[in-house]
Amino acid sequence: MINKIIELINENSYTAKTVILGLDGPGGAGKSTLAQSLSDSLSAEGRNTVVFHIDDFIHPRAVRYNDAYPQWEQYYYLQWRYDYFMREVIGKIKAGKPLSPIELYDKENDTYKLTAFDVPEGSVVIAEGVFLMREELAGAFDSVVYMDVPKETRLQRVLERDGYIGSRDEIQKKYDERYFPAEDYYISTCKPTERADLVI
Repeated sequence: MINKIIELINENSYTAKTVILGLDGPGGAGKSTLAQSLSDSLSAEGRNTVVFHIDDFIHPRAVRYNDAYPQWEQYYYLQWRYDYFMREVIGKIKAGKPLSPIELYDKENDTYKLTAFDVPEGSVVIAEGVFLMREELAGAFDSVVYMDVPKETRLQRVLERDGYIGSRDEIQKKYDERYFPAEDYYISTCKPTERADLVI
């Protein structure tokens, strides 16, 4: 799996250009784990690698939890600061400009903390998260890998992982009302398995 992704990255590596890889997939697919393993493998080859998590680019709770909309629409349409990510991260990397300290979401305080990233030209940037083939992110990535994992498998993972939500019943309810319907909508409208450069 890792070797196939590295081959995909190498296809886009030329001169001193930084390669930007999108690692897409629904919740519980294993994106964060794969991103870290991929970063470790690339680093072992001597390549500078930077990982961005799309979940660090979300709006405060007052924005993304707006009860004027169904839960899944809140998640799909109100969750992410795509404009900020495209302008301050993707736009600057593609222009070969240094990044200013980036505002990353601070979950405990529902605010943002500034974090510095060094992305010299020739780096490999991995952005992992859900919904990466939406039109708001068009042109962001040189290649996109999509992790296609059955919902039943992912549910068992998040029931073990997402204890911060509450009990297992509360986790199930939140996924049934908020996350799964948004993921189903994304899959039906954006067709990620058809558009990705590599499907795992």
